[in-house]
Parts: sequence; C-alpha cells; structure tokens
Amino acid sequence: MSTVPVIYSPPVQRQSIPWSGRLLALGIALAALTVLVIGVTLKPAPAGVGTHRAMGFHQCDFLARTGLPCPSCGMTTSFAHFVRGQWPASLYVQPMGFVLALACGGVFWAGVYMALTASPLHRLVRQVPAVPAIMTILGFAIAAWAWKMFIHLKGIGGWQ
Repeated sequence: MSTVPVIYSPPVQRQSIPWSGRLLALGIALAALTVLVIGVTLKPAPAGVGTHRAMGFHQCDFLARTGLPCPSCGMTTSFAHFVRGQWPASLYVQPMGFVLALACGGVFWAGVYMALTASPLHRLVRQVPAVPAIMTILGFAIAAWAWKMFIHLKGIGGWQ
C-alpha cells in the first residue's frame, strides 16, 4: 500500500517581518532615496560625463588615459537627468544608469512598503531565477557600456 506524498502548501496565516526587518527595510529605502536626492542636487554635465566632479571626485582615470569611457562613465549624469524626469536623456547618456536609477526608485518604495506594512516582499524576489536574471543584467550592462563608447567616440555623448 502506498502513501500519499506530503504536498507543500504555504502557510495560511499572514506572514510578517519583525521590527528589526522593518527597520532594515526602512534603512535600505532611505539609502536609495539618498542616492536619488544627491542626483537632484547635481546639474547634469552637458558632455554626458563628469557630473560626479561636482561632488569633489577626480576625473575618470580610465577616460583620461584611454580616451574611452569606463563602464560607469555617465552614471551620475544619467541619475541627474532621471530625477529631473528627463528619462530619454538619462537613457541616452548611460542606459545602465537609467536602469539603476529606476531600481533605486523601486527599492525606495518597496522598502517603505515593507517598513510600514511588515509584508515580506523578499519572497517575490525568490521567484526570479537567479542565473538568467544575472546574465540579463550583465549583458545589458555590457551593451550599455558599448553604447556609451559609441556615442563618446562619435562625439555625440551629451544631451543638449
């Protein structure tokens, strides 16, 4: 005689995260908001690179030595355009910067939601297959860098 296998069923009671998790979610939300607020305080560089210099950072050594933008060149400029609602400019200047700025906005709202409601949204993230997601993000980052090099070498790297 065979037995019926036990089938996993999710708990029926409402799941909630403890106060420590809620505070962590709030901290992550505030960190994402801080990045976006910094973008508001910066004026996007017309050349498409160099906005970070307004924060006191040095010029990109990779760009200075090779004449080619590094993978993160234009990210700060892209964020500065993004927070002003200039999404086409943000996407044009550095596509990966646009995606990261969009992710910062999503992380902010998800963190606030988790902190206020104690709902564990991280269970949703586990539904995304890790390897394909990482490969897609990496592929997009490489394509964004290639785009940045292309517009830089053609002399059309800025957004007027």
